[in-house]
Amino acid sequence: MSVDALDTRILRLLIEQPRTSVREYARILGIARGTLQARLDRLERDGVITGTGPALSPAALGHPVLAFVHVEVTQGHLDDVGDALAGVPEIVEAFSITGGGDLMTRVVARDAGHLEDVIQRLIQVPGVVRTRTEVALRERVPHRLLPLVEAIGKAAGVR
Repeated sequence: MSVDALDTRILRLLIEQPRTSVREYARILGIARGTLQARLDRLERDGVITGTGPALSPAALGHPVLAFVHVEVTQGHLDDVGDALAGVPEIVEAFSITGGGDLMTRVVARDAGHLEDVIQRLIQVPGVVRTRTEVALRERVPHRLLPLVEAIGKAAGVR
């Protein structure tokens, strides 16, 4: 999928002003509403735009503890373990990885005791051999995509 300079400007607006209407985006960009809508539809169809919902804070929802739990899985059980992990609400993300372990999960918890309970639940999943947990102390770079979008836009402008 090729993202051009106009796509980059559109994505920047979506990130910076997520509650603005399509009509207002078109006005800001100086393009027709139909042109903007066609671009948005293509960006969604191509998987560039994957959602429009609000970003939620686990901490504000009462789960301020963030941990990364590496999960080692018995060979041949990765899909089964992944399916089981999807049933644990405190696991907000899980990825297959290379290196030390087979899966890396992002886990949120109310406190250290709750985190231990979640880890104990993970250990009970058939196919889980062992876990290794790292607790996050402070977020240094929040999840962001605008710098990447801007870099892609600059590269598109050079082509």
